[in-house]
Amino acid sequence: MDQDSHCTGERELLEAVSRITTSSTTSPSDEEENQPKAGISFQVRKENPEKDDTQDSSATLSPNSSMTTKELQEYWRKEKRQCKQIKLLFEIPSARIVEHHLSKYVMYKIIILQTGSFDSNKSVIERRYSDFEKLHRNLLEEFSEEMEDVTFPKKTLTGNFTEEIINERKLAFKDYLRLLYSMKYIRRSKKFIDFLTRPELQEAYGCLRGGQYTKALEILLEVIGLQERLTRGNPVAVVPTLCAIVVCHKDLENPASAFEYGEKALSRLRVHSSHRYYIPLLDTMITLAYELGKDFLSLQEKLEEWKTKKDPVRVFTLKELAVREYVR
Repeated sequence: MDQDSHCTGERELLEAVSRITTSSTTSPSDEEENQPKAGISFQVRKENPEKDDTQDSSATLSPNSSMTTKELQEYWRKEKRQCKQIKLLFEIPSARIVEHHLSKYVMYKIIILQTGSFDSNKSVIERRYSDFEKLHRNLLEEFSEEMEDVTFPKKTLTGNFTEEIINERKLAFKDYLRLLYSMKYIRRSKKFIDFLTRPELQEAYGCLRGGQYTKALEILLEVIGLQERLTRGNPVAVVPTLCAIVVCHKDLENPASAFEYGEKALSRLRVHSSHRYYIPLLDTMITLAYELGKDFLSLQEKLEEWKTKKDPVRVFTLKELAVREYVR
């Protein structure tokens, strides 16, 4: 169910509860009070069979027949605040012409920020026309029906580097990204997410493989926020990046920071013990916990428990896994 319809359902329910409160002049008996509340509880289950990828899955409250009308009102106020979908806004404020050996092209600066509040963690990337063109071709292969009415700026034989054409394309690409993001299945697709994150991740992993851990860490920390926002409905997707950050911090002798990001990765693998990163991460976390004087016995128990359930296999270290990511 889309977030807008979910919010509308909650708004209608809140208004209905308000009418019940306004029309009540005497305190109802327990039997009378239970009847409307049971009906509301049933309606919620019917209208909200599942939550969207942007909904907080850890909500502690739920409407039920034991709630008073006042409690239901407060519940829906909280739900209404939570149901605001976190959206991303795309801006292309500038572009630059790049001349490299015999090639010449325009790089468009894309700023990606979160709407609804001040975003101090905006992401800045650069892409050229051919990158957008490749994205469009890839999306047409998988989402031909959804892409029927999506227009793409055509190439021109001349004038590609004029200020007029560059400004036109800045606006066109901004609208293009906004439209793609508005379509749920496209914004969740690997092809769309890769367009916005893969070049930076490839560069970061290249630095990691070359032992440039400071540079790799700098890029990874910049991209992880955007990657988390784009994969909100699939938290496991960011585990490789989190683990690469762990590897960089560990090799830079920052065990506390390595442990912090390791905990974030482990929390996403809590119900995914068969994931290829789970055991290498556990093993690294045990070493870090011991070094930091933290509890490592619980981590050791999880590792031993996994070993008793699985046949002995060759398990890569966390660093060995990391250097294998994004190998062309």
